[in-house]
Amino acid sequence: MHILFAGGGTAGHVNPALAIAGSIKEKHPNAKISYIGTERGIESRLVKNAGYDFYTIEVSGFQRSFSPGAIKSNISAVKKAFTSSQKARQLLKELKPDVVVGTGGYVSGPVLREAAKLGIKTAIHEQNAFPGVTTKMLANSVDKVMLAMPAAINHMKLKKEPEITGNPVRSNLISADKLDAKKQLKMDDRPVLLSFGGSLGAKYINEAVCDLIKWHNGSKKFYHIHATGKVGNSEMLENLKDITLSDEVDVREYIDDMQLCMAAADLVICRAGAITLSELQICGKPAILIPSPYVAENHQFHNAMVLKNAGAAEIIEEKDLSGEKLIEVVSGLIENKSKLEEMAQKARKTAIADANTRIYKIIMDLYTAQ
Repeated sequence: MHILFAGGGTAGHVNPALAIAGSIKEKHPNAKISYIGTERGIESRLVKNAGYDFYTIEVSGFQRSFSPGAIKSNISAVKKAFTSSQKARQLLKELKPDVVVGTGGYVSGPVLREAAKLGIKTAIHEQNAFPGVTTKMLANSVDKVMLAMPAAINHMKLKKEPEITGNPVRSNLISADKLDAKKQLKMDDRPVLLSFGGSLGAKYINEAVCDLIKWHNGSKKFYHIHATGKVGNSEMLENLKDITLSDEVDVREYIDDMQLCMAAADLVICRAGAITLSELQICGKPAILIPSPYVAENHQFHNAMVLKNAGAAEIIEEKDLSGEKLIEVVSGLIENKSKLEEMAQKARKTAIADANTRIYKIIMDLYTAQ
């Protein structure tokens, strides 16, 4: 059995593919897994690190602008669209996959289009509540459309019924235990606040969290773990140099033990990427969501509204974000055990706990139907 994945540009497109691939390999250790992405995208590093065969095509998206730079970029994108389709077709003929699965990003477009033309079974997985352009373009030419959130149906014109699967979530997050996690982190029964803005960091989140830390540092009322991200680390440490952080405050560049930190957390401050939200749901974590306004179609805001409408999260839009505002929302929640438990239960109710199993079954059905 040979399953080929295509997707990239951001970790939000790559990690779901790797989670699905891992689920397949658990059940079929001898299955062949391949991946087509771009050399410049984050998929190049992540897929290679995961140990799967990695192949590249050159493709880029179109810019919605008429500036000279955008026009030049779009002319290049047109050329790449033609050559990437040729290269994708060539790779598909060489690799002969049984099923091709796309997880979003421009690179999945030519790969899935050519696979469908060659009669190879195809599926696409959309992680967000507001579908990306590539998903919309491919939806009616692939064999199966998998949606993480039912809300995505409202933004698509589909000829066939989609499958609601949820987002694949790492198994170590699902199995982590709160009491054991707090023990490993050397914490007592005080509440735990977890905050992060992504692997690179989010400047405005870091700035607001700095004010938050200065507000509660030394109070010993709760623990706080914050990841600054690579870009924001030095700036944040500079902003905090005038205070001595208490033992309850842990400021890091990265969170390498997310399964422990997430399990221990009573409240999470973060962006609203689709995979992050699925992790909050499956782990039953109340959240203060700060959607990134810099993503296509403002899809993080639509993602965040799913949890907000369910009563599992509060939203602070970045334009309204300040240290004062964040302190106000955190102070109203962090020591309110009954409110946090109510939000936690509502988060769990929105979760699709068997997403990995649902996606695996769809891919296997396509494999046996070829």
